Amino acid sequence: MVKEAEIEALANYLIQGLVARSSIKPKADLPDLVACVVELMSANFETEAKIADEADRMAEELARKDPRADVSRLRAMIRNRLAEKQGFTL
Repeated sequence: MVKEAEIEALANYLIQGLVARSSIKPKADLPDLVACVVELMSANFETEAKIADEADRMAEELARKDPRADVSRLRAMIRNRLAEKQGFTL
């Protein structure tokens, strides 16, 4: 899991870089913009973690039913399908 401080540093770096390159002209104060990006990124990481947890649970369940199954391959396939169902890009 990514730490909140790391997310904030990444968001700050992203916003500062976009402003420095004149890629964006913020209409809001930079701290408010960074806070918004942090919130979006945190929600994204949280959704990704939930999808991964659900994929782990489902893969383990299927692996118990068929011991010959490749759990890591199952997990990856389930994770991709769950993300696709939710319209989430991994």
